Amino acid sequence: MSTGWDAPVGGGHDAGPGARASGGLEPATGAGERARLLDGVRQWLAESGAEPTPARVAQALRAQGRVLGDAEVLGAARQLRSELVGSGPLEPLLADPAVTDVLVAAPDRVWVDRGGGLELTPVSFPDAAAVRSLAQRLAAVAGRRLDDARPWVDARLPDGTRLHAVLPPVAVGSTCLSLRVVRPRAFTLDELVMAGTVPPGGDRVLRALIASRLSYVISGGTGSGKTTLLSALLGLVGPSERIVLAEDSAELRPDHPHVVRLEGRPANQEGVGLVELQDLVRQALRMRPDRLVVGEVRGPEVVSLLAALNTGHEGGSGTLHANAAAQVPARLEALGTAAGLDRAALHSQLAAALSVVLHLVRDQSGRRRIAEVHVLERDASGLVVTVPALRWGAEAFACERGWERLRELLRGGSDGSDGSEAL
Repeated sequence: MSTGWDAPVGGGHDAGPGARASGGLEPATGAGERARLLDGVRQWLAESGAEPTPARVAQALRAQGRVLGDAEVLGAARQLRSELVGSGPLEPLLADPAVTDVLVAAPDRVWVDRGGGLELTPVSFPDAAAVRSLAQRLAAVAGRRLDDARPWVDARLPDGTRLHAVLPPVAVGSTCLSLRVVRPRAFTLDELVMAGTVPPGGDRVLRALIASRLSYVISGGTGSGKTTLLSALLGLVGPSERIVLAEDSAELRPDHPHVVRLEGRPANQEGVGLVELQDLVRQALRMRPDRLVVGEVRGPEVVSLLAALNTGHEGGSGTLHANAAAQVPARLEALGTAAGLDRAALHSQLAAALSVVLHLVRDQSGRRRIAEVHVLERDASGLVVTVPALRWGAEAFACERGWERLRELLRGGSDGSDGSEAL
């Protein structure tokens, strides 16, 4: 006899994405009666302090004068466990290996992204209160507070899933819940070529980029695949090198034997304990990194990062939100100025610190791809600008005017074993 949570529900028929949202009591009861039964079971379990195991659920149902079949009891137990310790109606979506994002905009508006753009699902919540309750419970699992006094949260769940939620009235109408699923392993570069993120032959350029120990930044919009590409590239780093990651929320999963991961944290309810990204970068510099990686450059940590890349820490990298590769210097300038670094000093450090920008886009079909590769140079005024070196092509990268400069950089730090001599 099975005692696990994966036992068949509702007579063993194939349950679709929305089936688990309705629970296992529907064959014998209507929606209102089902809700009352589950409320009674919740109350009984809360008063007794019992876990929602199938046996305890059956005992709670009997206490209400109901006798149900095994399938209905298992269905009720599964639904209760999902609501109490899982992701509720969203659980089957998060279990789908193709899903990268789950977005809840309203009780009956649950969207997913499987790599081809957003799709509306049949999954729904009973009401807005149920969405709020799930968001607050997930926030509590992540050790964060989410209530009227602090109506939003950005956190990482224990399984690595990225959680963001905003409560009404800041979110108009209903709690908005966003969950980004982190793959248990990173994509390989070959897989990104097969998926069309990297054009055919483009992997030779990227392998040479890593082997030459050039410092680079990956830019793009939200959901364009910056973290995915960075994880794949870090997997190409030699096994004898030590990679130290500094992230606000740990999302990078490089397939590498020597990775040290540092993660920031917010202040607690007393306002103490804050660990910011710039603090992590400073600590990472004391940990003998061969490759210093900042998951996402978004604030004053840019000053520490540029300083580090100018003091012998070659091969560093990070990601940055930007609409185009040409906008990266201006974006870094804005971050550096806000951190107290004047414009001239910022551009001087930037010119010596970074060499290459990889820019990702997400096209109308939802496919993520490397749209352009730029090199950094100083213009006549002394400011850093980017020069297009490669642009996306369906058959291969197309060369731009900065290609010769990029090829020179790639060959300069490589022995040719990575294929850079063929570039």
